[in-house]
Amino acid sequence: MPELPEVETVRQGLARWVTGRRIDWVEVRHPRAVRRHLLGGAHFADVLAGRTVLDVRRRGKYLWLPLDSGDAVIGHLGMSGQLLLQPAAAPDETHLRVRFRFADEGPELRFVDQRTFGGLSVSEGGATLPSEIAHIARDPLDPEFSDAQFGVALRRRRTEVKRALLDQTLISGVGNIYADEALWRAGLHGARPTDALTGPAARRLLGHVRDVLGEAITAGGTSFDALYVNVNGESGYFDRSLNVYGREGQPCRRCAAPIRREAFMNRSSYSCPRCQPRPRATARG
Repeated sequence: MPELPEVETVRQGLARWVTGRRIDWVEVRHPRAVRRHLLGGAHFADVLAGRTVLDVRRRGKYLWLPLDSGDAVIGHLGMSGQLLLQPAAAPDETHLRVRFRFADEGPELRFVDQRTFGGLSVSEGGATLPSEIAHIARDPLDPEFSDAQFGVALRRRRTEVKRALLDQTLISGVGNIYADEALWRAGLHGARPTDALTGPAARRLLGHVRDVLGEAITAGGTSFDALYVNVNGESGYFDRSLNVYGREGQPCRRCAAPIRREAFMNRSSYSCPRCQPRPRATARG
């Protein structure tokens, strides 16, 4: 599933290509793609016709497009969603779900989603911040993110540190891939209790989270298959820089020990058994 770097890469592309453009009409080709818009596909299309896109913003893994009406389009990519800019004459994608045509007759915006887990909706009055996503925490790249508040909240969570990193009400945008990468850089096992972290350890971890996310954005995100691409249909290449994720049995780039894979919340965690030993009950960061 796309994480912050992938969604931010899409946001940057959309901001370049759709900001300031007026929507001429919208075609909803699959009702599931707008299932979160409770008034249905026809209303979704009607309320957007004639509206101008003012900006493209992000909160965690969600995108929203403020409109001149004061409303906003909310988008979530799910597992396979793509927001693509295509010439109007380009053939329709097999899994095209929603089409936005603009009044300037330039490239149209297409929402393509093979598995239909993603979706679009209109948030009434949500231009500043849609109420539907207001509960999601700021991400560590947000200028208003508070390092001090995060450190206190993290150590009060009384859970495992990886679970805390995936908690979107504590810190948003971090998923399985980048949590594993940041923990490897910090030398922490994901099962380390958050209340056993020292203040310096929490700050060090947050610094590594920021570094990993920033480097991944520069690389255009991580693409393991053709499902994640940017608005131009291009894959990211941060997978070439992964140190632990998906590298079971391969040598750790720091100490050469074989990378291990462990079951975690119906998925997998990757770590180095030497650099990231499992915590003891009394271990502290």
